Amino acid sequence: MKLSTIDIFIIILYIIGTIFIGFWISKKASKNINSYFLGGNSIPWYVLGVSNASGMFDIAGTMWLVYVMFIYGMKSMWLPWLWPVFNQIFLMVYLSIWLRRSNVLTGAEWIKTRFGTGKGGNLSHIIVVIFALVSVIGFLAYSFKGIGKFAVVFLPWDLTPNEYALIFMGITTLYVIKGGMYSVVFTEVLQFVIMTIASIAVAIIAMNQVSPETLQAMVPPDWGNVFFNWNLDLDWSTMMAEANNKIQQDGYTLFGAVFMMMLFKGYLVSAAGPAPNYDMQRILAAKSPTEASKMSFIVNVALIFPRYALITGLAVLGIVYFTDDLNAMGSAVDFEQILPFAIKEFVPVGLLGILIAGLLAAFMSTFAATVNAAPAYIVNDLYKRYINPGASSKRLVNLSYLSSFLVVIAGICFGLVVDSIDDVLQWLVSGLWGGYMAANVLKWYWWRFNGYGYFIGMATGIVGAIIFPLALQYPGWIPDGLDMLSEYLLFVADPNTQEIFQFPVILLLSFLGCIIGTYTTPPESDTTLLSFYKTVRPWGFWKPIEKKVLLENPNFKSNKNFKRDMFNIAIGIVWQSALVLLPMYFVSQDFIHSAYALLVVVITSIILKFSWWDPMHREEKQYEESLKVT
Repeated sequence: MKLSTIDIFIIILYIIGTIFIGFWISKKASKNINSYFLGGNSIPWYVLGVSNASGMFDIAGTMWLVYVMFIYGMKSMWLPWLWPVFNQIFLMVYLSIWLRRSNVLTGAEWIKTRFGTGKGGNLSHIIVVIFALVSVIGFLAYSFKGIGKFAVVFLPWDLTPNEYALIFMGITTLYVIKGGMYSVVFTEVLQFVIMTIASIAVAIIAMNQVSPETLQAMVPPDWGNVFFNWNLDLDWSTMMAEANNKIQQDGYTLFGAVFMMMLFKGYLVSAAGPAPNYDMQRILAAKSPTEASKMSFIVNVALIFPRYALITGLAVLGIVYFTDDLNAMGSAVDFEQILPFAIKEFVPVGLLGILIAGLLAAFMSTFAATVNAAPAYIVNDLYKRYINPGASSKRLVNLSYLSSFLVVIAGICFGLVVDSIDDVLQWLVSGLWGGYMAANVLKWYWWRFNGYGYFIGMATGIVGAIIFPLALQYPGWIPDGLDMLSEYLLFVADPNTQEIFQFPVILLLSFLGCIIGTYTTPPESDTTLLSFYKTVRPWGFWKPIEKKVLLENPNFKSNKNFKRDMFNIAIGIVWQSALVLLPMYFVSQDFIHSAYALLVVVITSIILKFSWWDPMHREEKQYEESLKVT
């Protein structure tokens, strides 16, 4: 793509600005490791929330969302439930508060508050560290492939994707290593402002270029309907036959079944709490438990509107102006070309530089947040805990610089050997997160679950999540005569079946590992369990521990908020879904449905004000007072 001098100047100015911020505030980050990794727990919740939202606004994900919006229309708003996107609601309602109460530096360090420092606790601690480091390296490889593919299309210099990736990862690593959490957060706020300006500009261009009547004539009749039946019922045959083939390849034909599995998996993933990555680091960096919860609230608001305004604008432009080009590609159609085509054809000089800077910011913020999360596990959870507990702050910060550099190198090496973004993504979602879930659900809600059960459950889950998909590529081992089981396995082995249907088997393997590990070993000590229960105060199956706490302190107030929290989660998911639909309908100029979405946002916001926001502040004051009494 040819860029004007003005556009190139804007891009270079942005890059220099981010580096300057990183070095400018580096002195605050270098005080100690708490300042380096958590910003000294002094950053306001709304700043952390905007920063976290910026870190989730990645390039590869945006390209994917543009393509699914193009093909699936308003029904595409459900597809991010694969991750699931509504995990932020669980964090907002109660899990951020529970996690922040631990007052630890990393997710792995949190494990010792739950399982202690015995052998089982140490095994759990080690496997979380391994999981965190492997997942971070995987996400860095994902970023490496994504920025390379993006840069080679948009930037004017004659470099390969890998060369572009090395340059931008090097620039980002420079300011992250120097400035730690402070530079990550404040550069991400700058990046968020740029992305928001670019997103709104693209949305306005799309609304000016495409009338609602033209859009409706170019899409299937049910494209604008967010609701669905058991079958998808989107027929592109008269407009773009390859779109129907893509739907078949994606495995979304039986959309009702996919939705049910997404909801089932999504609830469990969300109830497990955040994985040990940058999302968890933001929660631990908040000033207090309530600020951690409010930080997760602002993530939903800050991330959704600008991102979906950009996505919808690009998809609408692509449908009206790029359909003929896509049809001309035949069976080799590449729907990921929608984003670069729309930008190239419709974004004017000056704004083009801002938009490309914004998309570069999307990469840099995700990459920076990931790099900042990883070294904490090396420095705090390995070096400080097992090698040199008395290390000075200066030594720990210097080791953090080295650890960041080494983690980036590992991510780059991994990125060089994988073939595509999708390869890394499927490995992360299916291989790692499949094994994470069962153990991390049980750790919150069941007192008897112990460190050995956690370790064995995580290990069996991760191994099963890697081996089972490989075994499905050679379905000859599936026995006949097992009726429903054989039919299920053959269905899952079909290449056109969505990979989410592998989830029940992986969950069962991990759950069995958790139960076997727990019941073949003794429970954790009363000291560990009582301390955890009094500090975190979870609801769930904690009755035996609650009785012991009440014997010590009859005035202790246990958590009875399960029903209210589930109600708030249900309302919160509706609220979040309406927030997603609002820019989608507005930018596509379906103003009646956008008004309905806005009405739902207003009503659910009022409900959450009285059922979540006010009680959260009131109860946290009571919690703090009870700690003083204790």
